[in-house]
Amino acid sequence: MAAAAALRCNPRPSAAVALRGAAAAPQVGNEAAFELLVGATEPCLRGRRRGAGIRCQRSAAASAVVVEKKGRAVEPAREGANAGHTESELTVVMKFGGSSVASAERMREVADLILSFPEERPVIVLSAMGKTTNKLLMAGEKAVGCGATNVSELDELTFIKELHFGTIDQLGLDRSIVSGSLYQYQLKLEAFHQAMKMAVTLFGRGGGVATASGIRRRQMERRCIRPQKVGYGGRRHGVDSEPVSCWLSCQPPCSDESVDDGRSRGLSDELEQLLKGIAMMKELTLRTRDYLVSFGECMSTRIFAALLNKLGVKARQYDAFEIGFITTDDFTNADILEATYPAIAKRLHGDWVTGPAIPIVTGFLGKGWKTGAITTLGRGGSDLTATTIGKALGLREIQVWKDVDGVLTCDPNIHPNAKPVPYLTFDEAAELAYFGAQVLHPQSMRPAREGDIPVRVKNSYNRRAPGTLITKARDMSKTVLTSIVLKSNITMLDIVSTRMLGQYGFLAKVFSIFEDLGISVDCVATSEVSISLTLDPSKLWSRELIKQANELDHVIEELEKIAVVHLLQHRSIISLIGNVQRSSLILEKAFNVLRTNGVNVQMISQGASKVNISLVVHDSEAKQCVQALHSAFFESGFLPEVNDILQDDSVAHSNGTVYRH
Repeated sequence: MAAAAALRCNPRPSAAVALRGAAAAPQVGNEAAFELLVGATEPCLRGRRRGAGIRCQRSAAASAVVVEKKGRAVEPAREGANAGHTESELTVVMKFGGSSVASAERMREVADLILSFPEERPVIVLSAMGKTTNKLLMAGEKAVGCGATNVSELDELTFIKELHFGTIDQLGLDRSIVSGSLYQYQLKLEAFHQAMKMAVTLFGRGGGVATASGIRRRQMERRCIRPQKVGYGGRRHGVDSEPVSCWLSCQPPCSDESVDDGRSRGLSDELEQLLKGIAMMKELTLRTRDYLVSFGECMSTRIFAALLNKLGVKARQYDAFEIGFITTDDFTNADILEATYPAIAKRLHGDWVTGPAIPIVTGFLGKGWKTGAITTLGRGGSDLTATTIGKALGLREIQVWKDVDGVLTCDPNIHPNAKPVPYLTFDEAAELAYFGAQVLHPQSMRPAREGDIPVRVKNSYNRRAPGTLITKARDMSKTVLTSIVLKSNITMLDIVSTRMLGQYGFLAKVFSIFEDLGISVDCVATSEVSISLTLDPSKLWSRELIKQANELDHVIEELEKIAVVHLLQHRSIISLIGNVQRSSLILEKAFNVLRTNGVNVQMISQGASKVNISLVVHDSEAKQCVQALHSAFFESGFLPEVNDILQDDSVAHSNGTVYRH
């Protein structure tokens, strides 16, 4: 029963069967084949008008989402007297990282933690068990050169199997709970895409006879085969989200049917076979890398769902790529598309209404909108999974459970006296995450901010700690400095050219080079004849070092065509997050500290965010700087002293007007 609950999928009708039939029946005539294909997606196309809102087909009980013209997911009005919040609705997202589910003991503690909040009806998002993702990547790298016959002897593969099967045994569960196969899912997607390609091959993309099926073909082609990307978080790269939503609605649903081809196997065996395939190909592509690391989350969620079911709490496991997490096809660092929100709401809300069970969702994973392959959201992407679900369902709160007491004033590994920060704004949290704080994913604040849903960061090892509450706004009147963040091992470029002076378009030329190579820039400072900037290494976490070096050489080669370039490596960014409107106080204190410690600042950047000042120093001096700055700002009485000055000041300036207290 636990296995059935853990592997349960939405038993929607036979679109997948019809599509598989279309792909596997070449003897069917052209028109009949396309009728079969369109028949499975006809409900999605019926009654549509360009520019009008979209309403997905669903039962009244499972009515969850209306996608308006702007592509935003909203809850429909509920009928009757119970139009407000009902006791049966999901209330919060609880996300747990790898360290929180790193062992059988930790899984028991997390289950106990969830059960200690009986008033909540949570959606649970889990990362892979501790160290699993790194071990999977190491196994993939080793498999490239070890030979297929030696794959089973890889230490990393042995570690992964022993960790997961050992956890299952210690929890008293059946090992069959990880017998579900990602391979079945891949076969379903393959059948769907074969059917779609066959339709395009048979009928082309041009004109055609104006028959009923021809009209439906063009509708299908316009709405489903050629969806435009809709940028995550409202950044639109094409038309409205209707084509993507329609394409999503046409995807083959997960069902309880098995693919009877004799090749289905358990996740652990499938992992070993994948590594053997990598060894035979002697290549580990980014697409294969994403497929490889997905095993971690898929196994941890199945184990945890089975544990909750054993404890008498009905739970249902979901793979994120099956419930609507649609992304770009940028493997290892995909962006979530706007169509994700209505799809998630439709699936999770619909399943909850028809059969309440705690959803246990894989973090970090998605599905490429074009390839249909498994994608990942980058390191720490489970946080983004959690906030995306929170926005999609309109939940009351998003809880991110870590192994620290919330967001801290600095990295506790650098300064042992780091203290929890009780309150943050979304902007502050985003800057902290982007500039090196490991507590949150850099993009995870965007869905929460758009949905105006509070995010609470808490410690799964210390549930009584208040943690950090992140909201849209907070009282900044007495805030000077909130936190100090260090981002090490960055590369700095000084670009000097007298042609900049009085010219337009020079900056555009510089940044177009980085755009063409897909390299992100962290900080920028400019003068009349020079630009200083730092490059973001986070986008390159999965790229080989030799590829990074080649990209950097290419950047310099292109830049040297228009300017003199100085490359400075082994640098660090120290970001001072706080109330930048009081930047004079912050910089005065900071430079006094740095001068006392004999540190030279090589670049200063203060953007329009009003919450961040960034200083670039040499790597060898960075930790010393953070320690000294933390002691000066948070331990020497500086902040209370500043607050007293601000409180006693009889004059406050607001919007250029002087007010007397």
